[in-house]
Amino acid sequence: MLSVIVPVYNEVKNIARVIEKINAVAIDKEIIVVDDNSNDGTDKVLRGLSYPNLKIVYHSSNRGKGGAILTGLSQADGEYVIVEDADFEYDSGDYFKLFDAMQKGQGDVILGARFTDGYCGRFLHKAGNRFLTGLLNMLFGVKLNDSLTCYKLMRRADLNNLALVSNGFDIEIEILAKAIKKGMRIAEVPVSYNPRAYSEGKKIRISDGLWAAIRIIRFRFF
Repeated sequence: MLSVIVPVYNEVKNIARVIEKINAVAIDKEIIVVDDNSNDGTDKVLRGLSYPNLKIVYHSSNRGKGGAILTGLSQADGEYVIVEDADFEYDSGDYFKLFDAMQKGQGDVILGARFTDGYCGRFLHKAGNRFLTGLLNMLFGVKLNDSLTCYKLMRRADLNNLALVSNGFDIEIEILAKAIKKGMRIAEVPVSYNPRAYSEGKKIRISDGLWAAIRIIRFRFF
């Protein structure tokens, strides 16, 4: 079974449709939504949803994306885990691509690489992703296309063994850094990506990128 963890903060317009789309994927799964103390009515929408495979956890304070993922992981029962952002930037139908690579033994961590066919989106996001992925590649001796992708398919046991602690967006870096240090094999498969604008609710900021760079260096040497 696949555990799909959905960290959500202020996505009142999207969350019901995101869950509906995930649920429509023809794969044995549970959906674990962690509401990170939303204040726009997201929690009210969630309380009105009912699926037999849906778990919902509510944070009493905002803990960040990493904190929401860690809460979701603590509730997961599936053999495999993937994180799905509540913003429609990714296509949950791509789960099958990641599972195919996992079943073929291509890696222990299967990444959904967004930019194998070029980048679409804001210049700053392009530059930031290239810089951070390049920094990680250089320091850890790997050759990745997209180190910050949300889609990381892993066995739950392997993910738990990483002893993750990050509360922010830098959890994406922590997962990869610790997996590489443990000698886990990293593989990438191309996935669809439709970036949204800040006016549509995009939350990543330049400060998150700077913090991620610091964390890459820290995870490499400490």
